[in-house]
Amino acid sequence: MLKFSVITPNLNLVSYLPQTIESVVHNLCPGDEYFVIDGGSNDGSVEIIRQYESRLTGWVSEPDQGYADALAKGFARATGDILCWINSGDLLLPGALDSARQALFDTGAEMVFGDDFYIDEAGRVIVFSRGYVKDLRNAMLYGAWTPLQDACFWKRGLYERVGGMNPAFRYAADFDLFLRMAIHGTCRYVPLTFSAFRRHAGQKSISGSHAYRREREDLRRTVLDGLTESKLGQSLRCTWHEAAIRWRVRVSQRRWRRDDLVGQLVEKLPCRQYWPLEAGQNRPIAKERNALRRFVTAFLP
Repeated sequence: MLKFSVITPNLNLVSYLPQTIESVVHNLCPGDEYFVIDGGSNDGSVEIIRQYESRLTGWVSEPDQGYADALAKGFARATGDILCWINSGDLLLPGALDSARQALFDTGAEMVFGDDFYIDEAGRVIVFSRGYVKDLRNAMLYGAWTPLQDACFWKRGLYERVGGMNPAFRYAADFDLFLRMAIHGTCRYVPLTFSAFRRHAGQKSISGSHAYRREREDLRRTVLDGLTESKLGQSLRCTWHEAAIRWRVRVSQRRWRRDDLVGQLVEKLPCRQYWPLEAGQNRPIAKERNALRRFVTAFLP
């Protein structure tokens, strides 16, 4: 059986850390690894980590250069066949790791990515978020789309082949890593909801959203500039994929809503397929796709 190595970076999130750790340790199988990398918290996080010490493979608490640096430290310690990380505050749903293991085996992919829930500070579902794209490379490179980080799992060989986590990125290190893996590896979407992403006050992904977009766009431009395709070709591809992503966010997500799950405690929801709602609803969204084609074509030269 493929062995997992899971990393949790943490900095002063003592209120949510126990739930995150519990969600991971209840997913672990014999031989799996779990590391908590703390950035020198002063809010009682270390005391919480010590309470779980016997259930962790390892942990450290020391100042670092940001979450990417913390993750790089964690993955350097990992020996598992499959890697992932779950940020402090976020949760793995019951059965997530076994489902990811099976998905990697069934698809033959080097990375799988899926769906998640957005939850509030109390752990109640705000919205179901579908992580589907057909081609991860094109969606990221030309459409500036980022897969749901907490619902991504990849093989160690791919991580090492692309050079691992780059600590130089302060905000968009996830985009950087996933883009390199999408370019150089085989990545597949699987229709499973693996995890929950918590919205809470002081969240770096909210407070640093502008800096994230700036780093992401600088990175995309660097990669695009290195391609041999014409500037016109790039412009057309970007126009198409950016429009597709906007359409996805504004229109398709409404089709994928699960209002019946809003307000439920996420800890009661196991990892499984939450879309479609019922048999027969997984038909291609041809109507939306054709409308998108007409919209984009109208603005292309």
